[in-house]
Amino acid sequence: MLFVRKHDILIDTPPEAVFDYVCNPHSWPEWLAASHKIEGPNEPLKLGQTFREEWQIRRGMIELRWTVIESTRPSVWACKADTDFMGPIVIRYTFAGEDGRTRYTRELTNPNRPSEPTVEQLERMDEEALIGLGNIKKLVERRFVAPYVSPYPC
Repeated sequence: MLFVRKHDILIDTPPEAVFDYVCNPHSWPEWLAASHKIEGPNEPLKLGQTFREEWQIRRGMIELRWTVIESTRPSVWACKADTDFMGPIVIRYTFAGEDGRTRYTRELTNPNRPSEPTVEQLERMDEEALIGLGNIKKLVERRFVAPYVSPYPC
């Protein structure tokens, strides 16, 4: 079954600052409780780049191998991992500028999910997503200094 879950938050920084932070997978363990270790380039990743993530789920620690499938700074970024337990997982981030702020949206898609999630699973996903978005907002706003200058070569 096709499964999509989308969450967003308004962050008081320009899109470039949010993009540079969340599109560098090395930031993920700072804001995402399930993410434990990242191996790959320590920068916002571009189309075709890959990275490895150690991810904690109820079944234990698993390894995800991600490939960036879309990257247009500062508006959109997506990556995909193929899994045995869930089929492909696609994460897509969008960044919409709103008067110097950013509407950051995180969309999780399982195009071939083997079964529908339970109500408990949906509640847990939503709770973890909202905590993650809140963490991103707090961390990016704390690090932001106007005017924003990317520490990465574009």
